[in-house]
Amino acid sequence: MSHWLGVVCRDHVRRGTERGIAQLGHGKRDGLARLTAGDWLVYYSPRTSLRNGEPLQALTAIGVVADDEIWQAHEGDFHPWRRRVDYLPNPAEIPIRSLQLDLTAGPHWGYQLRRGLIPLTDHDFEAIHAAMHVPAPTS
Repeated sequence: MSHWLGVVCRDHVRRGTERGIAQLGHGKRDGLARLTAGDWLVYYSPRTSLRNGEPLQALTAIGVVADDEIWQAHEGDFHPWRRRVDYLPNPAEIPIRSLQLDLTAGPHWGYQLRRGLIPLTDHDFEAIHAAMHVPAPTS
């Protein structure tokens, strides 16, 4: 089991959590292929929406990858790759700077977020999980 941080605007996170799906990197397959069933996915939202959104810099959702299937959706001319995720209900939205994380400890920590999906340390996942006030994961 691994822990991942996906970088997605809050509007898209909300759409994904309502549908029980994950989509990363503007619909590219690569990031989703790094996840395996049972991995935890935490969303970090730098902005409220993709275009012209207000700065947010918050952790906005958390869930478990449900299975190993990756599929391509068909939405007109847009064909994004997706995966099923079982999101935990009603997590608190947490400003990332309010937590002491390995991720944010160094200078220029935000540069690594440009990759769109990064692994989280056990320490960071546990701190995020506790801050979002969701039930503890079972091993």
